[in-house]
Amino acid sequence: MVPTPSDILGVVMSQKSDVAALFDKLRAGSRDGDGVTRDTYGPGEEFAHRLIAAHAENMGLETRRDHAANLFMTLPGADRNAPCLMTGSHLDSVANGGNFDGAAGVIAGLVAIGSLQRLGLRPRCDVTAAAIRAEESVWFEVSYIGSRSAFGVLPAGALEAKRVDTGRTLAEHMAECGAAIDDVRAGKASLEAGSIKAWVELHIEQAPQLVAASLPVAVGTGVPGNFRYPQVKIVGEYAHVGLPRRFRRDAVLAASEFAVGLDEIWKKSDASARPMAFTIGRFHTDPKEHALTKVAGALTLSLDVRAYDKVHLAELESAVLELARDVGQRRGVKFHLGARTSADVAPSHPDVFAKLIDSAKMLGIPAMPLASPASHDTATFTVAGVPSAMLFVRNANGSHNPREAMEIDDFLQAAAVLTYWLAAEATSTAT
Repeated sequence: MVPTPSDILGVVMSQKSDVAALFDKLRAGSRDGDGVTRDTYGPGEEFAHRLIAAHAENMGLETRRDHAANLFMTLPGADRNAPCLMTGSHLDSVANGGNFDGAAGVIAGLVAIGSLQRLGLRPRCDVTAAAIRAEESVWFEVSYIGSRSAFGVLPAGALEAKRVDTGRTLAEHMAECGAAIDDVRAGKASLEAGSIKAWVELHIEQAPQLVAASLPVAVGTGVPGNFRYPQVKIVGEYAHVGLPRRFRRDAVLAASEFAVGLDEIWKKSDASARPMAFTIGRFHTDPKEHALTKVAGALTLSLDVRAYDKVHLAELESAVLELARDVGQRRGVKFHLGARTSADVAPSHPDVFAKLIDSAKMLGIPAMPLASPASHDTATFTVAGVPSAMLFVRNANGSHNPREAMEIDDFLQAAAVLTYWLAAEATSTAT
């Protein structure tokens, strides 16, 4: 029998001081200036995994690490062979980032499982909270390293990707954290879609939509797909500062025109109610060559483009490539796009989405549907065939910065929705 909504709310809210203390420990152990740095397959992420594993073991949960050093923390069910229920997120962060991005989802999983324990509920199937490695692609410029490794679908060549700060390969960093590199390279899988009944990831919101709506919680409608060109190089010609315009092959002006053209593509998509986003995260000339009195002959930029529809994403990539050709011809420069990476569009599973909406209603917690503006490991689960969805927690000031401002009370309301969903699913006979 599913516990009553009041019982679930009561037991979740009673953990407020413990939750705040655990977040504080995470922050203290990974502090970096005003923010935190839990570097992917580095000391920061390692610290977080050790802390969370110790907390799970104190709860009496079974803990295991797979070949990619992902951490799984399980409350055993009555039928150990039945497809399990899974929740969780990641523990790594960007450099000098916020304390809640990713970590909120891992801690929420432990809060929910702890609530089931306190309520005396013995689930029919295993309930597992996962701490996934390497979600933040900023470090190796490869998406979903931990979750893709878990499903055995890490892209070819990813292990040779170099971390942007150390210059050392992903394989080297993974090995230092206890990963079995040969198994990763061979495409070994520690997770299979058929063994997972459903997956739900809780995450802070990364745009102020819940803040604007004055709501604490949202249920995700889907995760966007993307294509990325991390190292676009525009090559023109270095020249004297006095060179007349008609002779110039100015890489900066070409890059600027390219950026404005991308914004026009975005405007047209918005006008036709087809949401998307593009980001140029890096935009720089060569410090060894640039100077006040030189026309810039080269510029490097990074490009991320994302959308919620597979056809739309393909159309956007065609438009971006055409724009690069047109600007290149007009400005007399060449666009070298470099390596391309991508991730598939991942709409939420309608049944999981509906049950999360219903869970919020049963608890009396106001919630709204919300499309994720960001990429999440949930996309890997969805693409693998696992019924998946997300929960978002109100958070001012965005993410990937030290000013993340999630309130613990909002977090606990979202954790209560997760707990209610888990309790209902764990007592169901359907698999």
